[in-house]
Amino acid sequence: MGCCHRDDMTNCLLLSLVYLITMTPESIPSKSSKIGFSMDDFAKALDQHDYTFEKGQIVSGMVLQHTSDGAYVDIGGKSTGFVPLREAALDSTSDLVEVLPLNEECKFLIISDQNAEGQVKLSVRQLQLQQAWDDVAELVETGQTVQMLVTRTNKGGVIGKVEGLRGFIPRSHLLEKEDLESLVGQSLTANFLEVNQENNKLVLSQRRAIMAVQMNKITVGTLIAGKVARIQPYGIFVDLNGLTGLLHITQISGSRVDSLNTLFKFGQEIQVVVLNIDEYKSRISLSTKILENYPGEILDNFDEVMKKAPERVKQALEKIQQK
Repeated sequence: MGCCHRDDMTNCLLLSLVYLITMTPESIPSKSSKIGFSMDDFAKALDQHDYTFEKGQIVSGMVLQHTSDGAYVDIGGKSTGFVPLREAALDSTSDLVEVLPLNEECKFLIISDQNAEGQVKLSVRQLQLQQAWDDVAELVETGQTVQMLVTRTNKGGVIGKVEGLRGFIPRSHLLEKEDLESLVGQSLTANFLEVNQENNKLVLSQRRAIMAVQMNKITVGTLIAGKVARIQPYGIFVDLNGLTGLLHITQISGSRVDSLNTLFKFGQEIQVVVLNIDEYKSRISLSTKILENYPGEILDNFDEVMKKAPERVKQALEKIQQK
């Protein structure tokens, strides 16, 4: 039997196996016969079998060699497969030796057709990329929050890594809206606003994630302190330490309220009772009417109602339970 060069050792072993498999009883030489099996004989035996690989196929293989351009992998074909450096891992900064150790078996995606020598290009990165999108889809479905490591900023917000993918949080959905550079290197808790694998688009919100956490801390009937954040014709938006609740004009007093601007001003401290929580729409309905001892009391003596609010919570809860 002919000798094999070191680089051809894998193919030689494969060819030997093919030869043994294809031998028939009649082809087995006697002890007195002289065995002669050349590399050409190996090649002919190999050609009798189909070792065709197709683009998009997932295969297992063992890493044989590292080069400056990538890695060669034995996938059981006529030629070794090749993993270009950029296809070795989802993280482009990863060390090839660490992500593809020698003599370790891994899964690979075939990303090219076979060339004239039967060699195909392989990718680990694209398998990891698909797994990352699958993981994100599961997180979205279960409504879980994620951590996004901020790597850089632009005028519209911050960019970072989440589950190995590129994510973006708009400025309007950040708690820190001014000094964006201070967020670089920080890990922000966020949830998903938009997930589009086809366009490779992930948009997240830190503000909504924090809101969801805080909403879990409050319950209907809770007396909570806040500040007037915005006055509208239909009611008052109250800042509840990061959450925003609506004190509708019909929930301010049991009597008609003619002028909200007379009763409230921007930044004014106010105590309100949580009337309803809509977690799906992230809405909190508030009431001060429920703290009144008689309709119109808050219009007559606003400060007194606010001062006695903690004492009136029990009374307020009884009113809610009666509804």
